[in-house]
Amino acid sequence: QVQLAESGGGLVQAGGSLRLSCADSGHIFSTYAPAWFRQAPGEEREFVAAITWSGGSAYYADSVKGRFTISTDNAKNTVYLQMNTLKPEDTAVYYCAATNVLSSSDVPYWGQGTQVTVSS
Repeated sequence: QVQLAESGGGLVQAGGSLRLSCADSGHIFSTYAPAWFRQAPGEEREFVAAITWSGGSAYYADSVKGRFTISTDNAKNTVYLQMNTLKPEDTAVYYCAATNVLSSSDVPYWGQGTQVTVSS
């Protein structure tokens, strides 16, 4: 059974940092690439970052490039999203995903989501 469990969300002031974690208990990351998406109130779910499980290649949305870093710990079957210099517009529910496509409508596996709130 595929289960992706996120943690690490919370409330932070603008300019601050948070690190999200996503643990894969079903070893799905060996088949699908780990990724992060987010969904703000009233908005569609959007791609944030993805990485190959080997860690060789990472991809970012332009809005987070240079501020967010995605990484993996293969021994722990865990993917991380380090978020620095957070802005109020980063406020959203962040979802971990296992996917080989970047269109949110085609993602096969999702976590339950974790709330990130950035205050100004």
